[in-house]
Amino acid sequence: MTIAADAKGLREQAQLLAPGVFMAFTIAAAATFLTEHYGAPVMLFALLIGMAFHFLSQDGPCVDGIEFTASRLLKIGVALLGVRVSFSELASLGPGPALLTPVLIGSTIGAGVLISRVFGRRLRFGLLTGGAVAICGASAALALASVLPKKEGGERDTLFAVIAVTTLSTIAMIAYPIIFTALGFNDQQIGYLIGATIHDVAQVIGAGYAVSENAGAVATYVKMMRVAMLPVVIIVLALAFRSDASAGRSSFPWFAVGFAALLALNSTGVIPPVVVGVLTGASQWLLVAAIAALGMKTSLKAMADLGAGHIGVVVAQSLFLFGLALAAVNLI
Repeated sequence: MTIAADAKGLREQAQLLAPGVFMAFTIAAAATFLTEHYGAPVMLFALLIGMAFHFLSQDGPCVDGIEFTASRLLKIGVALLGVRVSFSELASLGPGPALLTPVLIGSTIGAGVLISRVFGRRLRFGLLTGGAVAICGASAALALASVLPKKEGGERDTLFAVIAVTTLSTIAMIAYPIIFTALGFNDQQIGYLIGATIHDVAQVIGAGYAVSENAGAVATYVKMMRVAMLPVVIIVLALAFRSDASAGRSSFPWFAVGFAALLALNSTGVIPPVVVGVLTGASQWLLVAAIAALGMKTSLKAMADLGAGHIGVVVAQSLFLFGLALAAVNLI
């Protein structure tokens, strides 16, 4: 009787969530199609299309599924990011980047908080955008938002952070290789600078390999080193805010533990390449669907009301990281 009741409950839950989840993945598929044909970032397409369907998150059968995709499926997608990097890749660059990368990340997040306060923004916004700039762009913004305390306008801030870092990453992908080459850096130094400064993984790879194979490989490894710091930062923030009653839920980030566990397993080589490919693809789809769901939960008017201060915060944080990386490259 209990098993039958549980099965019935699961069926009812699935039926409740299905419309919203299906809509999020439909938008994810459309965004992926547009990216493959036009080359713009898939996250940006998913956001824009999602915002066009904002009305679905207000009332009707899609509401619960949209919320589920934007929260639960998001965390699973972040956990699966662990298969994208291994300890051997991180160790291949030697001790210099391994020692400097945590300094770059910590300094950028700290500066992000200060810059946010200067622009009259909240601590939460400074941590969110500072972490996104310092670690891995849109993926970091989504992961950090899931452990920071819930505040009014929090989802709008998360969506803005995703849009801002994705847009700046696209600009940097074009501009940074030209700037670093003009400054006289060699390919390995350019690779380090690209990996240390551009926010999103895809744009790092695009910019690095546009310079050379060597620059692309170095840029990718440095970027993966930044990505590997994500669970550390998430756990630190989760523990720091665990007593905040406004979080409304257990703040321990089990998905970050999953990220670290998959990274460790991937480093041992026990996960077959075909499984790594499947998990990497699953992570990408889940994150794009989560972005689409967040887009559906946020109105264009709410985004327009944020003002120039929000943009100024992210640009200033990006320039700070740029200058810090230029100083660091001379040390390694």
